[in-house]
Amino acid sequence: MLQRDRLIRMQVQQLADASLFAMSFWLAYVLRASSAFSDALGLDTIAPDTFNQIVWVYFALVPAAPLVLESQGFYQRPVISQRPALFWPLLKSCFFVTIGLVLLIFIFKKSADAPRGVLVLFGIISFLLIWLKEELVAVALRSRIAKAQYHRRIILAGIPAETAKLRREVQGHAGEGDEVVAEFNLSGAPVQELIDLLHEHSISGVFVTARHAQLDRVESVLQLCEIEGVEAWLVADFFATQIARASFDEMFGRPLLVFRTTPETSWQIITKLLLDFFGALALIILTSPVMLLIAVLVKFTSPGPAFFRQQRSGLNGAPFEILKFRTMSTNAEQLKHELAAMNEMSGPVFKVTNDPRITHLGKWLRKYSLDELPQLFNVLRGDMSLVGPRPLPVDEVRRFSDLAHRRRLSVKPGLTCLWQVKGRNQISDFKEWVRLDLEYIDNWSIWLDLKILLMTPAAVLRGTGAK
Repeated sequence: MLQRDRLIRMQVQQLADASLFAMSFWLAYVLRASSAFSDALGLDTIAPDTFNQIVWVYFALVPAAPLVLESQGFYQRPVISQRPALFWPLLKSCFFVTIGLVLLIFIFKKSADAPRGVLVLFGIISFLLIWLKEELVAVALRSRIAKAQYHRRIILAGIPAETAKLRREVQGHAGEGDEVVAEFNLSGAPVQELIDLLHEHSISGVFVTARHAQLDRVESVLQLCEIEGVEAWLVADFFATQIARASFDEMFGRPLLVFRTTPETSWQIITKLLLDFFGALALIILTSPVMLLIAVLVKFTSPGPAFFRQQRSGLNGAPFEILKFRTMSTNAEQLKHELAAMNEMSGPVFKVTNDPRITHLGKWLRKYSLDELPQLFNVLRGDMSLVGPRPLPVDEVRRFSDLAHRRRLSVKPGLTCLWQVKGRNQISDFKEWVRLDLEYIDNWSIWLDLKILLMTPAAVLRGTGAK
């Protein structure tokens, strides 16, 4: 199934499941308020209008329940799947949603309005309703009408070795509703053979896999499908890429095949931008008395300005001026060359334990990363993010010996990062540092950012590994 079709199917399912969760909550109250039910179990009957006092729960339940199902892989199943593949994700999801409601109601001190029996009934009813919905959908999709409507017959076009591999992949996802009815040898068969196959089998789509040496033949197939009004799906693997993910887009009306190694524009990216701006703004307001005190202490405990400014490499290597509290003597850059032999970090980065250039106050500020607080203004300005690879000085980036290391510049630098919460400055191998940065980039999600943000205070307060 194409990703576009899978996304539409998932959105429809999420809407249906959210409605069923909402109905389950209401049914749980109706059942619990029934005198017959209460008498049968020897329970006190609750007032029928109790539900009106707890209806606010829907504001959390309706959007959250489908997200819990998605997190458990409920929507990654084939359209028609085995019952065990349905049972466990659904059971865990209903359990987690029920526990979430218990915690939500407890936090807002509304337990009197939501008897425990109601929440237990909600978990059971929601499981049964969604299970019933899935069974009905499976029955409907197996019907003759559904097969005629949604069953897709496809042709695989390519060299025999590629089409054989593709056939195995399609057959491995038999529940998606696609059936391979024929193969077309792109390297030798005449185009008339493909025309005959299209007419004979009432084809829904042609799956084309080819190498760049066969692009002229691919063009002929695409033109034929265009004339016939048949969908053509071109496998975009002409060029071997190990990391980059391919996606389709267009610019100025021209179709583009986009290869990217960074997260594409999405609601998660927008959420990250909003989190950066409002998070930095809130932290600046909260820490402004601390920053003012530190600035005064830096100014009066050692000669020189309170702030240190330096050119760092930002997004795609673009330089920006980073702002930190000064923790070294004013001639630190001049003394750096004299300390080059003491560098403990492999690669272009300079790190020294007990650096003699650091002031007494600066050592304490570095231990707890308080010298980094002014970088919140860099985040507010858009030069940095709250989470991302730490920004390196421009001259250190210029000394990168491995071009692959520059990929850490493909996202905004951050105030904290995976490297900081996992190893902080105890990591002495620059390659390990880069590996953690690339691990962050390759696995990025807004949830990973939140996880790193939650882990950062503990890593900082421990004060271990700071230099």
